Amino acid sequence: MFEEIIEFIKSLYPNQNPVPLHAPVFLGKEKEYLLDCIDSTYVSYVGKYVNRFEKMTAEYTDAKYAIAVVNGTVALQIALQLAGVKYGEEVITQPLTFVATPNAISHCGAKPVFIDVDLDTLGMSPEKLEDWLKKNTKYNQSTKRTINQSTNHSVSAIVPMHTFGFPCRIDGIVEVANKYNIPVIEDAAESLGSFYKGKHTGNFGLAGILSYNGNKTITTGGGGMIITDDEQLAVKAKHITTTAKIPHPYEFVHDEVAYNYRMPNINAAIGVSQMENIDLIINNKRETALLYKEFFSNRDIEFIFENQYSKANYWLNSILLKDYSLRNKFLIFANSNNVQCRPAWVLMTKLKMFSDCIKGDIFNALQLEERLINLPSSLRVPNH
Repeated sequence: MFEEIIEFIKSLYPNQNPVPLHAPVFLGKEKEYLLDCIDSTYVSYVGKYVNRFEKMTAEYTDAKYAIAVVNGTVALQIALQLAGVKYGEEVITQPLTFVATPNAISHCGAKPVFIDVDLDTLGMSPEKLEDWLKKNTKYNQSTKRTINQSTNHSVSAIVPMHTFGFPCRIDGIVEVANKYNIPVIEDAAESLGSFYKGKHTGNFGLAGILSYNGNKTITTGGGGMIITDDEQLAVKAKHITTTAKIPHPYEFVHDEVAYNYRMPNINAAIGVSQMENIDLIINNKRETALLYKEFFSNRDIEFIFENQYSKANYWLNSILLKDYSLRNKFLIFANSNNVQCRPAWVLMTKLKMFSDCIKGDIFNALQLEERLINLPSSLRVPNH
């Protein structure tokens, strides 16, 4: 069985050895725009490509505002801070996620609370979220805050993640959050080009964040984006990620302690070219997913496919094997045959820095951690 899978993957990527998990591909005017950026001398955060990249992202996601920053982690940190998260408070997220999610929560001085995921979406379960809130919190009418009864700390935000580009049941999560007056910040780092019920991920809560690391659907080398429909949040986000400098032709006056987090123009130049090919990229990746789906349909292996309400970008195609032992045997076999496959992340609840955090029943996340494998998912380009 393993040999057949590896042979099929190599047939999808015949010109790549080893076959990478997800390599960046540059099809457009990246070099042209980079040279233009260098010739202009505007290589830092001031420049036309930053503005253009933000505008293109806002238009593509149908968000009113987009603010480009240096990576997805700081995008999430800033979004959380502007949502009102303060030191000592708690933020609900999921255990099946990349470490950047709880790291960003921690950078705000808050503590993550981990709620289980749904098996079909890999993202936070609205039912388990509501169950935990009902059993463990109370709503303070005078302060309009939801309080964890065991710690007496405010639950100040909810951060669901659209795992591997599969949209979670975000409308259900927002509905639950609204009952408890808790803002939702979507971790859409992996889901540029993914839609839920016709709406781009990242647009359901107060704000969402995107990531452009080298292995993402499109890349800027390193970078992130905050998207939102909230004008006040957008203006504040741009201000505090640009050292809180008051606009002036030559004077440097800053009105608060802030951050130097804006995306450099040179990174945005790559992003602009990548966005010019976003439809081609997403269509290509979805075609690859259909080929994987057809291949695994005749085998006793579950291929994770979008649910009926979703259009996924298939950032990373994923399968579920029967158990932990079989998963490990396949990973060893694949990687020893020059096909880069990887497991899901170790659950955040098992990492030493988050091991003391509150968690609900995380049965589904544990099952996925033990059985899930990510398969090569790069753009398939002839002779690349």
